[in-house]
Amino acid sequence: MDYQKNSSASENEAGEQPPGSLSINNKKKDSGPSFKTGSFLVGQKNNSQVTKLQNIFSPQSLKNALPLALTDSYQTEYSEFLKNLDIEIVSDVKRCFELWEEFSPKKSLFDTWEFRLAFFLAYKPKLHFILLKNKSENLALLPLCYEEDKKKYFWFGSAWQEENKFFAKKSIFIPLLLALSPRPILLNAISLDDISLDKQFTEDFRPDDSKYILDLKNIQSPEDFLMRLKKNRRHDLRKDRRRIEKQNPQIIINNFSNFEDLVKISTERLKQKGGKADWKDPRRVEAFRQVIRLGGKSYKMRMITVRVGKKVAGVDLIALFNDCYHTLKCGYDVKNFSGIGNFVNLFEIQDAICLGMKKIDFLQNSYQWKDRWFEEVLLVKYEK
Repeated sequence: MDYQKNSSASENEAGEQPPGSLSINNKKKDSGPSFKTGSFLVGQKNNSQVTKLQNIFSPQSLKNALPLALTDSYQTEYSEFLKNLDIEIVSDVKRCFELWEEFSPKKSLFDTWEFRLAFFLAYKPKLHFILLKNKSENLALLPLCYEEDKKKYFWFGSAWQEENKFFAKKSIFIPLLLALSPRPILLNAISLDDISLDKQFTEDFRPDDSKYILDLKNIQSPEDFLMRLKKNRRHDLRKDRRRIEKQNPQIIINNFSNFEDLVKISTERLKQKGGKADWKDPRRVEAFRQVIRLGGKSYKMRMITVRVGKKVAGVDLIALFNDCYHTLKCGYDVKNFSGIGNFVNLFEIQDAICLGMKKIDFLQNSYQWKDRWFEEVLLVKYEK
């Protein structure tokens, strides 16, 4: 097995932060919901939409918007505090960036501005950041975007994001942010660590697709991982690995020009299975081009290409952040190289260990195999 690293491709195509990455065209089309662009306080008498938002703190509005137990608490314990709150709707990208940097805990890849900006640059939605503040400080932020083709609001960065969090200095602000949120809205893949509220409030959340991780704390090699599995599964994985190794594969690291191969192979594979590839949408392709382009400031990009002879057998796109190895996208030529997916997964476990990573994030959706191998992480969603 030949192992190569293409360092020049990594530096040129993934590691450089592009200049002026926040300088984009903010012109709005006359479509979708009507709201001001830029930044404005919710309290202007000449704006009917924001007047409705301002009134959310009235007793009757709280009664209609919040669960009964929370309504009583807000009206008794926090009534004076709520009177001093202001609401600001922000749609200017530079101001949104400043707020994101202020509130984001930056614990996961999905907390980074650059990763979400990549999807924003590709899909070009309307930004709609809801900011709660008083005269002395910013208190809570709900970062949203409106996708014109879906006629719906989502987290900033699209529904592709995971481990989403409510940016609030106190949990009492989270129900208010949701009450202020526009309709229709889907807030997907919310981290359960972020939900520590009254039971009546949490009932508004529904289960979402779980994500799957591999904790590398007690794993020193792929064999350590294999020994955790049932005998039959362990046998199947080793068999697939040997099948590919017999073909003398060449492993190339960080040749980002293979992104086009990833898209092509993945699309063809889903076509063979009778599925529809998300790559059919050119905006999705552009989003991950931007993910690669913006790598280097907060997260690092990595690409693994497996060649057998003159053919590309598989390509994986990886992001590294905070000692976590994120498997973002893959394309495997299973038709010609049976077992290539399992071969790459075992290689990536070894790769993550060598890089000093503490865990591997295999993202959402089991696809009928992840739940048999990895630890499940529950996520929830909110929709109205």
